[in-house]
Amino acid sequence: MSILVDEKTKVLVQGATGKEGQRAISQMRSYGTEVLVGVTPGKGGQEVGGVPVFDSVEEALNEFPSINTSFVAVPKQAAKDAIIESAAHKIPLINVLTEHMPIADTAYALAFANDAGVRIVGPSSIGIISPGKGKLGSIGGEDPNFSFAAGNIGVISKSGGMSSEISYILKRNGFGQSTVIGIGGDMIVGSTFADLLLEFEKDEETAAVVMFGEVGGTYEEEAAETIKSKKFTKPAVAFISGGFAEMMPTETALGHAGAIIESGKGRRIDKIKALEAAGVKIAEIPDDFPALLKKVLKK
Repeated sequence: MSILVDEKTKVLVQGATGKEGQRAISQMRSYGTEVLVGVTPGKGGQEVGGVPVFDSVEEALNEFPSINTSFVAVPKQAAKDAIIESAAHKIPLINVLTEHMPIADTAYALAFANDAGVRIVGPSSIGIISPGKGKLGSIGGEDPNFSFAAGNIGVISKSGGMSSEISYILKRNGFGQSTVIGIGGDMIVGSTFADLLLEFEKDEETAAVVMFGEVGGTYEEEAAETIKSKKFTKPAVAFISGGFAEMMPTETALGHAGAIIESGKGRRIDKIKALEAAGVKIAEIPDDFPALLKKVLKK
């Protein structure tokens, strides 16, 4: 089955005429994803790689009512309105590439989407891929087949780059992936580890899940609670980056906006303890994932 993205995914790209939008369209289509239309206000009537561009989401949906996914690749100052525009039209899944969105804009857009019953993945998401079925964004670059292969391991990563690296490590050790999701490393994101664990729980194709977490925030601890409460019952393994960050003063930002250790929470050691208490196997380095998966799956 996979989750979020499959052969039935039909994509609208917001910011289609920009550099990131053009690149995503090219890469998604090369992988076989059905990109139906682009949207850039004021650029209606143009084409990007054979994909027609409209001025608004409403116009695009009038022409292509089968659209079920929006990929947002607009500048940060336009991202809130772009997300709201797609959410207002009840597009079920919105994947947001845009980085450095103001926190207030992100919070407002996510609340609006939640009220509309729309799932957001991102912001700062490299994309989503269900190997052999389809992908959103630039995840895997020009040659996704180098890193990804179809299989039964779900991958959730705060880091875009590590989503491909982890998948490559799994692939070369005989583990393919059902779906790989870059959730974004911002302080607040639309879909958390816990949210996506619930989706993988329902997916018959997924046998286990790999998580790549970071210092800062509490999303990893929330995942531990989801597992501890038996809402997710499949095997899970995790790696938490940020050992160096533990030596820095509190409230120091390192890399992603979400990688901020505040006083009393967000520490790597606390995340590891919470996950271990929930039965999650912890990798010392990402290269440990295959051995851990063999143990938990008794492969």
